[in-house]
Amino acid sequence: MSPHTTATLADAPHQYNELPAWLTLLLAGGCGLIVANLYYAQPLIGLISEGTGISLRLAGWIVTLSQIGYGLGLLFIVPLGDVLENRKLVVRCLMVAALGLLAAGLSTSAAPFLAAMALVGVSSVAAQVLVPYGASMVAEAARGRTVGNIMSGLLLGIMLARPVSSFVASHLGWHAIFLGSAVLIAALAALLSRAMPERQPPHAHRYAELLGSMKALMRDHPVLQVRALCHAGLFAAFSLFWSTVPLLLASPAFGFTQSGIALFALVGVAGAIAAPIAGRMADKGHAHVGSLATMAMVSLSFAFTWPATQGSMLTLGLLGLAAIVLDMGVSANLVLSQREIYALAPHARGRLNSLFMATFFLGGALGSACGVYVYAQGGWHGVVVMGSALGLAALAVFLAGARRMARA
Repeated sequence: MSPHTTATLADAPHQYNELPAWLTLLLAGGCGLIVANLYYAQPLIGLISEGTGISLRLAGWIVTLSQIGYGLGLLFIVPLGDVLENRKLVVRCLMVAALGLLAAGLSTSAAPFLAAMALVGVSSVAAQVLVPYGASMVAEAARGRTVGNIMSGLLLGIMLARPVSSFVASHLGWHAIFLGSAVLIAALAALLSRAMPERQPPHAHRYAELLGSMKALMRDHPVLQVRALCHAGLFAAFSLFWSTVPLLLASPAFGFTQSGIALFALVGVAGAIAAPIAGRMADKGHAHVGSLATMAMVSLSFAFTWPATQGSMLTLGLLGLAAIVLDMGVSANLVLSQREIYALAPHARGRLNSLFMATFFLGGALGSACGVYVYAQGGWHGVVVMGSALGLAALAVFLAGARRMARA
């Protein structure tokens, strides 16, 4: 099947034994470009708040509103992937995202910028249509590997977004990153409209019925409940760390410039290597043990940064190590969880994905919103306590729900 095929792919999980390399690259790269839009603002909170008049106490909402928008899109747009032709749904979402990014890049005051970021969040759920799309096109034995490969692109997008936006902002100003992304997303929409194979799901539901069925899906699947709650805790810790570490690095303890913060953020990119490894672990039946390890990693990653306020090279090294361990733990647990969830109901992968993602992105939004406030009130030590507690809470929920998941 060539990259320019216009053949329609029904929801046949055995369409491919292994996803073609060109399609894997297309889906992974597309996911990365799309989801990066949610994180460009994270290391630029200080610059954007100054440029738009947002106070430091409310600056966490710069990232939080896009994540809330993303959560709403997960609940109300991603389920459409179970009934609407997937390529058209993705392309239309990307056209809206490009308009939102253009508006954000042209904004000079708080209200237009925050509204634009909320719109970008809602429309960026196109990435979460692409992931179950890929999972539906391969055999069960290759599903974890496929999800891991696609998610590695998505995770690279999350992790590269921070250094890229910092570098661009340091040379061209913070407006440039949003204007540049608007061009990239518009180009991606054009590429996908031509190269992405169509997929028409076989089930026809009314929209109200589709949304109504999600309550039953959440109620009937303990694996979904536990996995979603646990990853919400881990993603809250992830957002907490990356919302506050730029403020710590820019403080007198370290005195980093925006370019220096960008270089530090590149360290976290190493965490993306965990995604394909986790996918292979899940295919071999090691999802439970792997998840226990990832949750412990997240909690410990905060604990050994306690002395970071001293500003020495040693503590900078500890922060860098924490970034790698944290990103690896969150990335691996995401893939392990998705592999388990996609196996629950093949005909409802879009809805299962929307419920899972919406739950844990709510955790991420809370982590971003609380992170700046916690740092302002309690400094880095307050961040360490909160981050470690979030990792331990996820571990406790997973252990408490292990028996229910095993019975299911």
